[in-house]
Amino acid sequence: MRSSRRQFLKTSAALGLGSAAGFMCDLHRFNAFAADTGGYRAIVCVFLFGGMDCHDTVIPYDTGSYNQYANIRSELFDRYDNLDGGSTRERSRLLPLTLANASDFGGRQFALPPELGPLHDLVDSGDAAIVSNVGPLVTPVTRTEYQARSAPLPPRLFSHNDQQSTWMASQPEGARFGWGGRLADIMLGASANPDSTFTVISTAGNTVFLSGELAGQFEVGTGGPQDIRAISDGSFLGSNALPNIYESHLRARNETLVNYLQQDYANAVGRSIDANRTLSESFDMPSPFSTVFPDGGLSQQLQVVARIIALRDVLGVRRQVFFVATGGFDTHSNQANSIPNLHTGIAGAMRAFYDATVEMGVANDVSSFTASDFGRTLTVNRDGTDHGWGAHHFVVGGGVQGNRMYGQFPPSVLGHNQDSGNGRLIPTTSVDQFAATFGRWFGLNGSELNDALPGLGGFSTTDLGFFSGAVV
Repeated sequence: MRSSRRQFLKTSAALGLGSAAGFMCDLHRFNAFAADTGGYRAIVCVFLFGGMDCHDTVIPYDTGSYNQYANIRSELFDRYDNLDGGSTRERSRLLPLTLANASDFGGRQFALPPELGPLHDLVDSGDAAIVSNVGPLVTPVTRTEYQARSAPLPPRLFSHNDQQSTWMASQPEGARFGWGGRLADIMLGASANPDSTFTVISTAGNTVFLSGELAGQFEVGTGGPQDIRAISDGSFLGSNALPNIYESHLRARNETLVNYLQQDYANAVGRSIDANRTLSESFDMPSPFSTVFPDGGLSQQLQVVARIIALRDVLGVRRQVFFVATGGFDTHSNQANSIPNLHTGIAGAMRAFYDATVEMGVANDVSSFTASDFGRTLTVNRDGTDHGWGAHHFVVGGGVQGNRMYGQFPPSVLGHNQDSGNGRLIPTTSVDQFAATFGRWFGLNGSELNDALPGLGGFSTTDLGFFSGAVV
């Protein structure tokens, strides 16, 4: 993939117009790809900013492992109070998982905290899976190699901004293209969609995850498409006639403009106005599902995504990538008061979104997953935890081979081979492998995955197998 004047202009427009960036595309610059573009597929990234505590998300449940774990976290666990006076992290309060592949873990058992009940039910029903100890990797690394710095490591570990970017784009802050955008580029090159307009959509602002060379981000809010105020609100300019004049000025075409930047900018604005109106008119219609989404910003973002997916035929798209996000996971202190509420919000939102896809008949065609900056330490600092590395994540959808846990789950003790210090997990599954599994389900073949996912150092793009109905 190579940069160009149009790539520069697309990026520049994103800074000022948000959704306009998606229209500065030149599909002829990309060769045709062999990707399978049949049917409809959508990937939804649910990003949890701050670094979600993986040790408080998937919890050891067999008596021996739980006791070791609880001993390390006892000071923090005492703060997880429930209404009848006990800790919600007591073993009797947890929700045990009955995994179909339980034998893979040598007798160890696992559970989710009670606030993740809706996700527990989806795992139990086979509509969700857990991928354990995922994180950025250049090559497999052991504790000894990490301590000796004898193996290549991802740059700027444990830094929020850099690890957010590395999760999304395999490079620290300043990366240009994310793996969501790269997957979309391949599908656009294979003519999955008529243009890039509604291919990658964010409800959480501009994000490197969705940034591609063809795939320009279309941004929406929790209420749907975002209007250009000067056009949609006449009172802003003090006259009902001025919005039409202003729009005509913004739509100035090539024949009246001689500057390349002005031409592309004007065309981008005009197409942005048209796209916003197309989506706005569709959002004015009754909701296509009766599923009730709970209160909360993440839930409302996923509700908007569900409504856009319902419009897939109107919008003429066969492949889409979405990005939603919520924050508050940097729990250095007061974790016992914040994490339960955050877990409740995640689980309720993702369950409602899944239920809406079932109601619309696209549950097998839509897959969502959680991601975060990093996990956190197993050790605690009285009432919080510190920055980590690897973490456990959920994958949800009707096409998921659920009721399973994929990858290696490290022991819940200190000093094991994947402990870089204080229970900070060294990943055993790379983000590239995680992304490649989505890519294959999306319809990409092996060579296309290698092109779309260059990673930190060419890490294996082996399919992890958590989809039961891959296209290829």
